[in-house]
Amino acid sequence: MTEHPTTHAGPQITFSGLDHAALADRTRRWGWVQYAGYRDAAERPFLGTTLAVALGNPVLYLAAMGLGLGSIVQQPVDGVPYLTFVAPGLLVSTVVSTGAQFGTWPIFGGFKWQMNYLAAQATPLEPKQMAQGEALAIGVRLLVQALLFWMIGFAFGAWPSPGSVAMVPIAMLAALAMFTPLMAYAATLQEEGLQFNFVQRLIVMPMFLFAGTFFPLGAMPIYLQWIGWVSPMWHGTQLARMVAFGLDVPPWLAVVHVVFLVGLFLGGLWAAGRTFTRRLVR
Repeated sequence: MTEHPTTHAGPQITFSGLDHAALADRTRRWGWVQYAGYRDAAERPFLGTTLAVALGNPVLYLAAMGLGLGSIVQQPVDGVPYLTFVAPGLLVSTVVSTGAQFGTWPIFGGFKWQMNYLAAQATPLEPKQMAQGEALAIGVRLLVQALLFWMIGFAFGAWPSPGSVAMVPIAMLAALAMFTPLMAYAATLQEEGLQFNFVQRLIVMPMFLFAGTFFPLGAMPIYLQWIGWVSPMWHGTQLARMVAFGLDVPPWLAVVHVVFLVGLFLGGLWAAGRTFTRRLVR
């Protein structure tokens, strides 16, 4: 009868005093959280700039588009003053634009220049965990940006009630719905070119202008309304207006808004996991 060697199930302590097997197992389980921690640490030196932009954007937008343009628009829009109407759109579009920025050059640079994804590939971390960690880290950043925007808007009197804080997670979800598909696309690019310029000018900018941020989508010509229908900005803005001032939206359409954003976010995250794996595992 042949005796099989027994498997040592206890800790495997090396001369360094670390149980590397346990560390590797923990990374396989929680690598996406660990990678998000790395991304937050990497962004920490830019915290001052990040806060300045996060605080400056709402002040400029609300002053210019809300108070400036709002003083010209005397008629109520969707039954509310123009500032009340436009402010939720400004919050959502600002946070979504940030998500679009983080889904392009920073992801491409992680493969091409910083090579942090290649370095992480030398650990037990899986490529899809890197994509999930990116989404978690950017999600936290977007949540903070949306919260700061809401606080400043509340000081401006842009939101009629404290319950409008529900716009914060809505804006974060809309931004992640923009971020994850772009992250998946950025991971496929080998060389820099004009691709991201096209993304900003032919996708993000038209969405910002024609996705119902500054006026109701129904006021636009029918041949331009499709821009809103396929835009995370419009779906997020409609949900934000519902919680901000009670925009009248049929329940079935509210469900469509949520399903569209969640589907785009999860579908983009799944696609990013595949493109990260294809890029790193050869």
